[in-house]
Amino acid sequence: MRDRYPPQYLAFLDRFNEGDYYTCHDLLEELWMEDRHNKFLQGLLQLAVALYHAELGNLRGARLMFSSAKGYLEPYRPRFWSLDVDGVVAYIDRCLAALPPQDRIPWDEARHLALPRLRLRLEADDG
Repeated sequence: MRDRYPPQYLAFLDRFNEGDYYTCHDLLEELWMEDRHNKFLQGLLQLAVALYHAELGNLRGARLMFSSAKGYLEPYRPRFWSLDVDGVVAYIDRCLAALPPQDRIPWDEARHLALPRLRLRLEADDG
């Protein structure tokens, strides 16, 4: 199944699961620049950016990117490119609910944010 998808997408899934959100952005940006109409990729890209903002303590930026990612991904529910998009959207909702209300927190506090974790993996064929 993995041979059906661009290598950048597969690398994105691996790096996301490792928590390397900065690299995730770079991987998908390259792919998205080739097809700017692919809002699925843009949604995943913004999800990675949201998590990176949260890691740095920029909670306002994280909220904006989570919300934008959700908007881009919702039309691809329930599953797209063998990814459980329903699960990703639910994860975004859990992250939004877990973010403290401040716009910004110090980096040393951000390191200890209790955001939920999500493991992305390819699932059964989506037809």
